[in-house]
Amino acid sequence: MDLNTITTVAHPGSRAQLPVWTAGDAWLAGGTWLFSEPQTHLSRLIDLTDLRWPALTITDTHLSIAATCTIAQLDALVCPPDWIAAPLINQCCRAFLASFKIWKTATVGGNLCMSLPAGPMISLTSAFGGVCTIWKAGGGEQKIPVVEFVTGNQRNRLTAGDLLRQIDIPLPALTRRSAFRQISLTPVGRSAALLIGSLDPAGALALTVTASTVRPIRISFPKLPDASALRDAIAEHIADDLYHTDVHGNPFWRKHMTLRLAEEIRGELLDMARP
Repeated sequence: MDLNTITTVAHPGSRAQLPVWTAGDAWLAGGTWLFSEPQTHLSRLIDLTDLRWPALTITDTHLSIAATCTIAQLDALVCPPDWIAAPLINQCCRAFLASFKIWKTATVGGNLCMSLPAGPMISLTSAFGGVCTIWKAGGGEQKIPVVEFVTGNQRNRLTAGDLLRQIDIPLPALTRRSAFRQISLTPVGRSAALLIGSLDPAGALALTVTASTVRPIRISFPKLPDASALRDAIAEHIADDLYHTDVHGNPFWRKHMTLRLAEEIRGELLDMARP
């Protein structure tokens, strides 16, 4: 869609060249949402592509995903053999309700900043214990775990002029045994529930619930719980008003599917843990 109220497009090449944020500004990365509907309140776009952030960087401690990394770039990452949780990357990329054209344009950071309950990059990075680095409008940086970054349906911790720079995934998270479950109300519909469970080497379970809830919920257990303890923990951590409702599923059905998928994950991980 043409944005006919835009009068200026800025092309900063470094953080020092970022213009002072004013009313009517918007960051432009992939732009798949930005150009999908009228944005009559905007007058300037600040194009992030000239910052040329490396899409993916592997260090001794973490995998760093630039906010401008596209879904296609992330999906194409060749992972080391000991990253046994790496299939989650491809599974979450394929949880998008998107064409290959969107894959090549939409960004990981854009998915987080839209903060939709069904955002699969939110699911992936929160399940991996990802940490957001935010360039604050007034200078400096802020680091926030993904599970705290998204606060509700299309709500997050960004304030005017803040810029999501990257998401860092600790390497140990990529070496955990994992299980993935996702369901939609229709065969090609938006995710209505997307759950990821993982086990650390000591047998502790981390269960991340997304899509069925308005924000990501991460529940930790010192060991694999039995079915009753799992249901009780979900009930304790997810109040009924946290379940999302829209045309893709009502909250009662989403709650039911959350409990069902969580039990399937528990069973799969239990099988993995057996000698």
